[in-house]
Amino acid sequence: MAGRLGERWLAAAYRGDAWLVALRPLEALYRLAVRRRAAAFAAGRRAIWQAPVPVIVVGNITLGGTGKSPLVAWLARFLAERGWSPGILSRGYGGRSERYPLLLDADTPVTACGDEPRMLADQTGVPVVVDPDRARGARRLLAAGCDILIGDDGLQHLALGRDLELVVVDGRRGFGNGRCLPAGPLREPLTRLDRVDAVVINGEPAFEPPPGAHGMALVPSAWRRLGDGARVAPSPPPFAGPVHALAGIGHPARFFATLETLGVEPIPHAFADHHRFTAADLAFADRRPVVMTAKDAVKCRELAPVDSWVLEVEARPDAAFIDWLQARLVSLSTQAARRASRVAT
Repeated sequence: MAGRLGERWLAAAYRGDAWLVALRPLEALYRLAVRRRAAAFAAGRRAIWQAPVPVIVVGNITLGGTGKSPLVAWLARFLAERGWSPGILSRGYGGRSERYPLLLDADTPVTACGDEPRMLADQTGVPVVVDPDRARGARRLLAAGCDILIGDDGLQHLALGRDLELVVVDGRRGFGNGRCLPAGPLREPLTRLDRVDAVVINGEPAFEPPPGAHGMALVPSAWRRLGDGARVAPSPPPFAGPVHALAGIGHPARFFATLETLGVEPIPHAFADHHRFTAADLAFADRRPVVMTAKDAVKCRELAPVDSWVLEVEARPDAAFIDWLQARLVSLSTQAARRASRVAT
């Protein structure tokens, strides 16, 4: 019930429903708390741990899905292809481990690490560490041999120093009514964008983009059969007729719309973000095929019926972003060498 109420509130926040005006006094208190916290870190009253290697944080300032995780996966592959040894650091929302930091291996259950870290580890093959204490988790990645760290959804975790901040924005929903919690969907005021290094907009923007913003597309790359891992091209689909489409992500409507662009007729089943699926969620009397996102698939391996498929998607940033990133990586290499030299002396 709480999840459904949260979904209705979030939809209202993106629409800008009039009744949210009543929550503006609470928004003012929230903004004050955010401002004071940031000031405490900036003034040194709260400690910031700086890793001896570059740290790139990928996050957002809105609630709900933006396409952040696909960009993290793309970034990990991009760095590895260029000779870096990247590692991914995550809070591990939705998981609970008996010990931290948790370095994922092939047998780490999603119940321990959370759905997004499990998905990112499977997709990228790079070390992934889950830890509520980001600095401690970063040190574990360093011990694993990583020479550059990617913070997944770490924009608001200021205790970990960072060299680059990337903010991902959903092109269709944008910033909603432009208000902070609980009167709107913003985690931080829009002025926060003035201090990040790059804004990446996922999909065609339905709003005026911030100056200098880059573009990104989520492109279907393959259908993967959940049972045996068999992969086929995204078009034509490996099934015919309507399918049951499951989405327990931040923005289910985006997944359903993507299916329609591939010529798939979805029977939509939207769940709350990070939903813990049960066998009943995937039991349909008509026995039509079941399709889902990669994030949901890591929780449904043992639950899904035989004819279940995962739609794999990949982030494709625009050429300008790639050029900008490559130039910044040269600068980061120089900064990292200087930092390591200071540590050695």
